[in-house]
Amino acid sequence: MSRTVAAAGPQVTPGLSRRDFLRVSVAVGGGLLVGLGAAEESSRPDTAEGQLGYFVRIDPDGKVTLGAPNPDMGQGVRTSLPMLIAEELDVDWRDVRVEQMPLGIMRNPAGEGYTWKYDGVSQGAGGSTSVSENWLLLRQVGARAREMLLLAAARRWQVDASACTTEPSRVVHRASGRFASYGELASAAAVLKPPATAPKLKDPATFHIIGKPTRLVDGREIVTGGAGFGIDARLPGLLHAVLARCPSFDGGIASYDASETLKVPGVRQVVRLDAEPGDKPYTILAAAVAVVADSTWAAMQGRERLKVKWTPGPFADENTATFEQQCTAALEKPGKVVRNDGDFNAALAGAARTFQARYWLPYVSHCTLEPQNCVAWVQANRCEIIGPIQMPGSASRMAARLTGLDRLNIDVRMTRLGGGFGRRLTADYVAEAVLVSKAVKAPVQVVWTREDDLRNDFYRPAGLHELRAGFDAEGRLVAWTHRLASASKYYRRDDVNPEDDWASELYPDDFPAGLVSNYRLEYHSMRSGAARGSWRAPAHTANAFVVQSFLDEIASALKQDPLALRLALLGSARELKYEQHGGPLFDTGRLAAVLRLAAEKGEWGKPLPAGHGRGIAGHFTFGGYVAHVVEAEVDAHGSVRVHKVTGAVDCGRAVNPLGVEAQVQSGIIDGLSHALHPEITIRDGQVVQGNFNDYPLLRMAEAPTEVATWIVPSERDPVGMGECPLPPLAPALANAIFAARGIRVRRLPIAPELVRLSAKA
Repeated sequence: MSRTVAAAGPQVTPGLSRRDFLRVSVAVGGGLLVGLGAAEESSRPDTAEGQLGYFVRIDPDGKVTLGAPNPDMGQGVRTSLPMLIAEELDVDWRDVRVEQMPLGIMRNPAGEGYTWKYDGVSQGAGGSTSVSENWLLLRQVGARAREMLLLAAARRWQVDASACTTEPSRVVHRASGRFASYGELASAAAVLKPPATAPKLKDPATFHIIGKPTRLVDGREIVTGGAGFGIDARLPGLLHAVLARCPSFDGGIASYDASETLKVPGVRQVVRLDAEPGDKPYTILAAAVAVVADSTWAAMQGRERLKVKWTPGPFADENTATFEQQCTAALEKPGKVVRNDGDFNAALAGAARTFQARYWLPYVSHCTLEPQNCVAWVQANRCEIIGPIQMPGSASRMAARLTGLDRLNIDVRMTRLGGGFGRRLTADYVAEAVLVSKAVKAPVQVVWTREDDLRNDFYRPAGLHELRAGFDAEGRLVAWTHRLASASKYYRRDDVNPEDDWASELYPDDFPAGLVSNYRLEYHSMRSGAARGSWRAPAHTANAFVVQSFLDEIASALKQDPLALRLALLGSARELKYEQHGGPLFDTGRLAAVLRLAAEKGEWGKPLPAGHGRGIAGHFTFGGYVAHVVEAEVDAHGSVRVHKVTGAVDCGRAVNPLGVEAQVQSGIIDGLSHALHPEITIRDGQVVQGNFNDYPLLRMAEAPTEVATWIVPSERDPVGMGECPLPPLAPALANAIFAARGIRVRRLPIAPELVRLSAKA
C-alpha cells in the first residue's frame, strides 16, 4: 500500500510574490497567519481574511497550526521548534498541530542571488543548529502573534491593550472579567498593523511549554506507519527508477547493452548518467545507467538484466590494508603543522614521563534506515522535488544548475527523513532524480537499495592517529601533540583550498588546547578515492575516541584515577576561546560538571565483579557537553556485554527534556553500534560491504540493559542535541574494557579487535 505525500499546508506555485503567497494561504486556511517581516505588505484591510506571515495560523475554531521550517530526521525539531512559537503565543499545546514548511527563498533585496524567505530562517538541518539558530526568532514569531491578539481584544472591549493579558489560547481582561478565545479574535487580529517595536518576550520563569517533557507531535504516526517519508512520496503519472552505478571510485561507463532490460514488463526507458570527472566536485556519486519503469520492482528486475562494461578509474589499486600502510609511513615524517603553541619538542625532551600511542579508525557508512530516494518532476518552466532532504537549499541550487531554471521556479518539499546523520547534507540523490526526470520528461522517483546505499556513500574519513604527551616530575602535563594521517572529508569540495583539507579533521581548539603550554597539531592528507562526508558529529567522533582513550592509558601508567586526571587537566572553571563550530567559547567548568555528574550517577569507583569494568569519557561537541560512564563485562574470549550507560548532558536550557533524553539514548545506541561492529573496507578500488550481513549493526540483545540520562539544569541559551551524545561513547566503552580485562583496544571496530587481542593475551 502506498501513501500520498504532498507539501504540508498550501500548495504554492514557485515564483509567486509574497502577496500572492499570502492570498493563496487565505484561500486554503482562513484565520490568522503571523510571522515577522510581512506586516507592511499584508496587514492592510484588503487581506481581510488575515495572512500576515508564515509560521502561525489560527483558525476560527481555535485550532492553531504552527510551521516547522527545518526537516526532521529523528532529532525532534518538528516538535521542539513549534514549542518555541507556542510558548510565546501562550497557546494550549493541545490545540496545536504542526505542518512541515516547504523551502522558502526569495531574491536577495540587498544584491544578487537569493536569501531565505521565511523571516530569514535557514531551513537546513546539520551541525545541531536548528534549535540554537531559531531560539530567538521563533519565540519572536509567537510573541508577535500574541501581541496582535491582545490588540484585537483591546479594540473589541475598548480598553488599553496593557490591561489585557493571556491565558493558554485566550485573551483575558481581568478588571471586567471578560475573555475571548484566540479563534474568536483571529479575524480581527488579521487586519491590524503590528507595532513597529520588537515584541516583548516572556520571562523564562513563566514558561509552561519550553522545558516541559513533550511527546513528539507525530510520534503515533511514526510508530503506526502513518508518517510520510520520502519513499512514500507520489505524484500523478509517477515513474520509478533504480540505477546501476559504477562500483569503482571515479570509474566510468565503457558501454552498455539494455536490450534484455527493455524486454522486462513495465520497463519504459534506460538513461545514461555520466559523473563529473574526479578533479571536479560531485554532482552524482558515480557514473550510472538508470532503468525507468512503472514500478520500482520492474526497474529492479530490468537492472538485473542490464549489461554494463565499466572503466575502473584511477583508484583501482586502492585497498584498505595498503591505505593503512601509507598512513603509517606518513606518520614517520613531519606533516603540516596546523597549531603550534610553545616549544613541543623541547618540552617533550625535558619531560619526566612520556607517552605515545596510535589509534586506527576505519571508513563507516551513514546507513540510514531509509535508503536514499527522491521524486523529481522537471518541466519546461518549473521543477518539483519531494524527498528526505537535509539541506533543501542545496537541493534547490543543484536542480537550478542541472535544469537552468530560476530557483524561484523550483519547488522543494521536505518529507520526514528516515535518518540523516549527515548523509543527506549532500544532494547527489536529488541530482539523480532531476537528471532522470529531465531525460524522460516525466515525474520520476529514484529509489536506492541497501546495497546501493552502502556502496555509494560519503563515508566517515578513515585515518591513523598518533598522540604523544609529556608530564613533569610533579605529574603536570607539559607537552601534547596529535598527529593524523587521514583521507580528508574535504575531498572534491569546490569551496575549500586543498591546503586547508586538515580543517575538517582536526579542530585546533579542542581539548586539551589552551590547557597545556606546549601543544602541536599536525596533519598528513592521504590519497583515497572513497567519497567522504560528515558523519554524525564529524571529526569529534574520531578525535574523542582517540583523546579520551589516550587519557585513560596515561592515567593507568601514572596510577591515577581516570576521572581525577581529567578534572586535574581541566583545572578551575574558565572559558577558553573556541573558533570552530560550537564556539565561541569552551567552558572547562561545564565539561568538568558533566564528568562529575556522570561519575556520581554511574557509581564511579564502586566495586564490580571480576571481568566487569567502568569507563568514563567526556567531550565538547557543537556547543554541548556530554559525559558517559559505561559499565561492561568482558569474558575470556573477548566477548563484551554492556550492562549500563550513564549519560550526563549540559545543552543549555532543555527546550524539550524528553527530546534531549531521546537524543542521548540515540547517541548511546548509535555510538555503541559503530564502536563495536561495522567498517567499510576497500578492495581494488571498490567497497566490499553491501548489506547488514557484512556491515552488522547493533542487535537488540546487545543493547545496554540500562541507560540513564541526567540533564544539567541551565538558564543558558539552548544548543542542539543531535550529535553531542555520540562522541564520548566509544572511548568510554574502550576504557571500560580495559578496566574489566586490562586489554587496551586502539582500533575500531572494537568487537573483532577485542577477540583478536584476547586470543593473544
